[in-house]
Amino acid sequence: MTNSIQEIDGTACFFNIGTNTTAAHPIIGHRIRRAVNKGAKLIVANPKEIDLVRQADIFIQHQPGSDVVLLMGIARVIVDEGLADDEFIAERTENFEAFKESLEEFTPEYVTEITGVPWSQIQAAARLYATHKPSALYYAMGITQHTHGTDNVMATANLAMLTGNVGKPSTGVNPLRGQNNVQGACDLGGLPNVYPGYQQVTNPDIQKKFEAAWGVPLSPENGLTHVEIFNEMAEGNIKAMYLVGENPLLTEANANHVREALEKIEFFVVQDLFMSETAEFADVILPASSYAEKDGSFTNTERRVQRVRQAIPPVGDSKPDWWIVAQLGQRMSDHGFDFNSPQEIMEEINRVTPIYGGITYERLEDTAGLQWPCPTTDHPGTRFLHKDKFSRGKGHFSPLSYRAPFEQPDDEYPLLLTTDRSLFHWHSGSMTHREEGLGVLNGEELLLINPQDAERFGVVDGEMVGVESRRGDLVVRVKVTEICLPGVVSMTFHFPDAPTNVLTNSALDPVAKIPETKVAAVRIGKLVEFA
Repeated sequence: MTNSIQEIDGTACFFNIGTNTTAAHPIIGHRIRRAVNKGAKLIVANPKEIDLVRQADIFIQHQPGSDVVLLMGIARVIVDEGLADDEFIAERTENFEAFKESLEEFTPEYVTEITGVPWSQIQAAARLYATHKPSALYYAMGITQHTHGTDNVMATANLAMLTGNVGKPSTGVNPLRGQNNVQGACDLGGLPNVYPGYQQVTNPDIQKKFEAAWGVPLSPENGLTHVEIFNEMAEGNIKAMYLVGENPLLTEANANHVREALEKIEFFVVQDLFMSETAEFADVILPASSYAEKDGSFTNTERRVQRVRQAIPPVGDSKPDWWIVAQLGQRMSDHGFDFNSPQEIMEEINRVTPIYGGITYERLEDTAGLQWPCPTTDHPGTRFLHKDKFSRGKGHFSPLSYRAPFEQPDDEYPLLLTTDRSLFHWHSGSMTHREEGLGVLNGEELLLINPQDAERFGVVDGEMVGVESRRGDLVVRVKVTEICLPGVVSMTFHFPDAPTNVLTNSALDPVAKIPETKVAAVRIGKLVEFA
């Protein structure tokens, strides 16, 4: 997030797109609701009529995969009606004229045709977002998990710069992280193209810096993303894998392909809290400790680093993740990995990661956390980013064009499947399924389908049906509901007895290499038709 959670209280207009905020991020969702109840405006754009729509001033129910067209259409209204922040654009940005010219493609007729949204509604959203300042834009995986996900993100940045809603309190472009420490994992090198602190692997000076710090030669080449890893495993080019805290048989797009890859790999190690569907394939399982059984830190979605303190001893033979990795490192190398505590690891982070330079255990001890960038021990942390200038200097407007999703409905697969999360389950459900009460609240996967489509395909509420894509099939119970558009069906992905991701699409965004999990062509039918 460019801005902070506490700044929600000062936001005058929220634009939530591609995020089921109250289900996937309930604390933030609650604060947005509270702000709206006190008078803030709310625009919700989502292919589903999510719960937050009840508080929305404007609800835009656009077709899955049409986000770029929607956002560029809104931008066109802002430019055409003179609602842009000309002073901010002139002082803080570049390439505006090229961007402005690219908006000519997005005529009212074209935007309505692609999105399915009336132009009058797009006009209303543009006026509300541009005139009720400070405005803040929030998004999640409904924006990123597309073959044009990078374009989607750039379109949100365009909109924020166009209205001057960035680099100021209670504004910004705020991606909501899907798990509690995803931000921290990315910050500290859990990506294939950067070292800790987003320092580029391909930069020779950065390479030399980390070679000196770690005392080993390092590759100047970027690594592979998770989808690419499984592709290489399936081809026999990767022989071994060490998997920590993931259950890709439930969470990875095109999960049957993941299964094929796991069946081919020669040596597979899984480090996790519980036995999972993926761990069944492992040659070695390393039992890890939960957050309550270890010390350390988490970095949350607002870039806030917070201490985690051990509350109970590790259960059974489980060990903290850092200890397991350090012990493996010591056994595989003649030097390094000689850490005795998470604090010692943080001290190395302080030395090699400028944005974490001033975030020490001593400072975290008596605070609610510090937000990076925090380069020195006398720095207070950074509540919001881009205050005086962008990290690249000037903000760059990106001209964009519409690229359709990889799969479109056709006669063979006439429905579009999109995925979502449940308030009551967490990611693969390997933890939350162990709680009986959560099972009472949400105990099985459901296929949400519009009444028109239910009638069209001859299915009724509560019926078990078959669902099939070009990659796999499953059996699931139907829930007939008007929260989905005609032609669109929706499922979560938390349940192993109906593993949604056997259906989803692993076609990649060419830049971020993220799979298009949010759009897949499917068909449904009576179980006898799938026998």
